[in-house]
Amino acid sequence: MPWGALVAVVLAGTVGYRVFERLSWTDAVYLAVVTISTVGYGDIVPRTPVGRLFTVFLILSGVGVALYLLGSLAELVLEGRLRELLGRGAMEREIGKLNGHVIVCGYGRFGKAVADELARSRTDVVVIDVDPQSEEDLKRAALPYLIGSALSDEVLSRAGVARARAIVVATASDSDNVFITLSAREQNPSIRIHSRAETEAGIRRLRLAGADQVISAYQTGGTRIAASILRPAVVDFLEISSPARGEEVAIEEIRISPGSGLEGRAIRAIEHDHPRLRVVAIKRGEEPIRIVPDPSTQVGGGDFLVVVGERQGLEQLAQMAGRA
Repeated sequence: MPWGALVAVVLAGTVGYRVFERLSWTDAVYLAVVTISTVGYGDIVPRTPVGRLFTVFLILSGVGVALYLLGSLAELVLEGRLRELLGRGAMEREIGKLNGHVIVCGYGRFGKAVADELARSRTDVVVIDVDPQSEEDLKRAALPYLIGSALSDEVLSRAGVARARAIVVATASDSDNVFITLSAREQNPSIRIHSRAETEAGIRRLRLAGADQVISAYQTGGTRIAASILRPAVVDFLEISSPARGEEVAIEEIRISPGSGLEGRAIRAIEHDHPRLRVVAIKRGEEPIRIVPDPSTQVGGGDFLVVVGERQGLEQLAQMAGRA
């Protein structure tokens, strides 16, 4: 490192002048610095032949190191590396402030689709990818990221896995996904783990490793194609309600905050006030999810409602549900 070499030369010069010229430590440091910098004030000069020869050696070596350091600094500035280093530091500080975010491990086609969808829904996302070539794509997507391997406990820790609410393990290797799942569960026992699997064995092992949800892209894609043949209207509806379609209809999960204006109200009353919305399911605590709940059911704090309808109405309902 240039800085280390410069410090070493200054220390060597200080010790040399202390030994050869019998200077105090303060004067020795001073003479070493002005010699290396070629300032040469002349108030302190070497007086012995050995000291002068040492000064010649110090000038030749010290000036070379100083020029190398200046060249390295110029390279950092000219190539934008200094800005890049400062930007990465700022990004890691930003990641350190996140809480309840989602970590996506792997920014291939699968991971990118997940990260983009989460970001579109205004969910805090941190992406971990081992390939430096993905950095430009991540910058364009304006996503916080770390370039490194999610197999490393240190990288997972820097991504805030202990504070995250969920992690998506989306690398192309089943064995890597199993290892990351185990590491994430160890660092955060309560985190929700959603993992990608490539094989049947991978699905089985990821479940054994503690993944809450295991998804096979091939299996899911095949099922979707079969469903579009057997139940095309259902698939068309699901595609219309997908956020990626940008349509006015959506399906959302809305949490009822304790003390909000919706707590204690019946589903019938909620739908009456929002005629373009329908509550299609309710999840309460550890109870099984109830599909098409009775309209007289009163919602409580902490309940999750699955609601379908116009996006604007869903946004308004979500605001009411979260406002104590």
